[in-house]
Order: sequence, then C-alpha cells, then structure tokens
Amino acid sequence: MANLSVVKGDLTKMHVDAIVNAANESLLGGGGVDGAIHRAAGPELLAECRTLNGCKTGEAKITKGYKLPARHVIHTVGPVWHGGNSNEETLLYKAYYNSLQLAMQHHIATIAFPNISTGVYHFPKQLAAETALKAVEDFCTNHPDPIKEITFVCFDDENYNIYHDLINIPE
Repeated sequence: MANLSVVKGDLTKMHVDAIVNAANESLLGGGGVDGAIHRAAGPELLAECRTLNGCKTGEAKITKGYKLPARHVIHTVGPVWHGGNSNEETLLYKAYYNSLQLAMQHHIATIAFPNISTGVYHFPKQLAAETALKAVEDFCTNHPDPIKEITFVCFDDENYNIYHDLINIPE
C-alpha cells in the first residue's frame, strides 16, 4: 500500500514525480488550481495540452511538468456537483482512479493530488474526500506496488482537516 499523507500548501511547489491537475474538459487552463499549474509550468504546458484534444470528465491525460518541480502533470476532469443525481460520485472516483492508473503506466512512484471538484465545481468536501480515499484504497489493493507515495495537497483548512481525520494521521 502506498504511503498516504496530507499537507496544506501549494500543489505547484510539490517535489514529486507527478502532480494532478483538476482541469476542465478543454485542458487549456482555467481558474483555481488549473490556472495556477498553467502559470507555474509556463507556456509550454498549454502548447502540449493543445495537442491532447481535451479530456472527458472522469478521464486523465499526462504531460510534462515543464517549469514545475514535478516531472509530469496528470490532467483529470472532475464532475460539477448537480446535487448528487448526475453520477457525480462515480465520475469523481474515476478521476482519481484513472489518474493513478495513468501514473502507474508511466512509472510514477510519487504523486500529489489537489481536492478535485471541491472549488468552483461545488462538490461537497467531505464526500469528495471519502470518494478520493476510496479510489486510492481500491487502486492500491488492485496494484499494491507501483505507487509509493500519494499526497493530498489542500489549499484550505477545511479540506486539510477532513483529509487529516479520514487518513487518521496522529497529531
């Protein structure tokens, strides 16, 4: 099983093999973590993303990290919350699981995730964290060796506290 950790900080500063971008379907940048990643990586990231023909919700694609400390960026599209009746939980689960699958295919041992869909997409934070951890647990059960370190990078105290409690990290 991969070592799970949670930090409060800036995803673009993480020294890992790959960071995950909570992207929109165009993969051409946006607000929040997506915009921050594009700004920190430089214009080469946008140029490479233009060649990927977008990404559907729940799927993932990979690029180089360019000026980021991370060697790669895995772009995934989380669902917009519409009250829970539009398959949002399954789509969020797939976003995390497919990101890990892609990481394994590219021999990535350390990966850092943002809190996908909990910002402008309004996914409830507690449910999003539970869904993310379920996807990680299922992936690690099915693939016990490839990924060594999975870090959840939280921008706000609320997400940090939720993950901290769910992962049962001692004080």
